[in-house]
Amino acid sequence: MVILVSNNWKEFCISSLVQNKKLKVALTYNVKPDESSSESAPLSLKSKNSSTYNDTYAEWDTIETVNAIKDALQLYHDVVMVEANEEAFEKFKQVDPDIVFNVAECANGVSREAQIPAMLDMLGIPYTGSDPLTLTTCLDKARTKEVLSYHGVPTSKFIYAESIDDLENFNLTFPVIMKPVSEGSGKGIFNSSFVNNLSDLTERLSENLRAYNQPFIIEEYLPGREFTVAILGNNSDTEVLPIVEINFNELPDNLLPIYSFEAKWVVDTRENPLNIFSCPAIIDKHLEEKIKNASLRTYKVLRCKDWSRIDLRLDAHGEPNIIEINPLPGILPKPEDNSCFPKAARATGLSYNEMINKVLSIAAKRHNLL
Repeated sequence: MVILVSNNWKEFCISSLVQNKKLKVALTYNVKPDESSSESAPLSLKSKNSSTYNDTYAEWDTIETVNAIKDALQLYHDVVMVEANEEAFEKFKQVDPDIVFNVAECANGVSREAQIPAMLDMLGIPYTGSDPLTLTTCLDKARTKEVLSYHGVPTSKFIYAESIDDLENFNLTFPVIMKPVSEGSGKGIFNSSFVNNLSDLTERLSENLRAYNQPFIIEEYLPGREFTVAILGNNSDTEVLPIVEINFNELPDNLLPIYSFEAKWVVDTRENPLNIFSCPAIIDKHLEEKIKNASLRTYKVLRCKDWSRIDLRLDAHGEPNIIEINPLPGILPKPEDNSCFPKAARATGLSYNEMINKVLSIAAKRHNLL
């Protein structure tokens, strides 16, 4: 796999779209249920129990984001909206698009992110992004770490816990972080997920197994700097966008240096944004190459397609370890929003609209549509 750093992304993006045929694109999506159909509204962060946060729909997009994607695609193509629900299969058959732009997270089961691509594979309809196997694997944090470990890609030591009994032969070094095995967007990861002893871990794991009704992974805490890497492309055309660093010193003193639900959605808001991202990250060339190489190996090993965001953190020796892979990266549209993939794209000179159409053109090229 080759790293290409192109100074002509904008020209390529526009010319590759304008010079080729207009496509019929179906945009498939999920919208946060507390949103109106026409205007953006903030996620309701508090549940009925005001002492806890409601992160049920943290992964789903706002109507503002969905409309921004639609508007970008409509610059060059005909766009049909297909909500990712029980009627989607029949709607895809009726619409019969040339290609689907997929940002759907879906709702039910550990394979939920794979459900729309599986439908499309059955119907023989091309789509953007990774296939069902990659999406299911990457959503399962334990399976992801097992695959990475097999291929020698650094990731922190962990255990998989379906019940308290799985702590009987606990052999990790504290402190540890506990995470639901199949969630994204900071869901289930709070300040309280950072644990220093077995007694607290047993109590919190018991509570969280009941709350999230799924296994958890418990992994050794990585004490170093944290980065995220946006990747575009396939095979020899794969490109690494400028690296983003997460500045934990910007968090309030009461929050630990982890990119938790509180950090993502509670203290960092559009009204009071934190200066939490640096892009390009201020790092030396040696560390930059290590981060890029680890990210590209991960992208290849997990067979990602078209685009993905890969999160890394340095261990005590300064070595990059993979934290998570997101083949359906978050793409909030406004520059003032702290959204890593668009921020990295803008650092290359790509606008939001150009970034969206770049993803579409990469997928269309892979499917021989352009």
